[in-house]
Amino acid sequence: MKIKVILEPSEDGGYTVFVPSLPGCISEGDTIDEAMANIREAIELYLEPVDDDIIIYENALVQELAV
Repeated sequence: MKIKVILEPSEDGGYTVFVPSLPGCISEGDTIDEAMANIREAIELYLEPVDDDIIIYENALVQELAV
């Protein structure tokens, strides 16, 4: 999966990076490489399923879909 990220220079130095398609997914780093590594981790955590986030009703089907 490829996701576009936006890197912006921070006022204090380094970079702030965010993912427009994932609201609230933001990170930062002192260098571009560090910012990219940090946002990769943030994206993985953002997309990681959390079991208590969903309520499964009786007779409902749960399936996984690779994207």
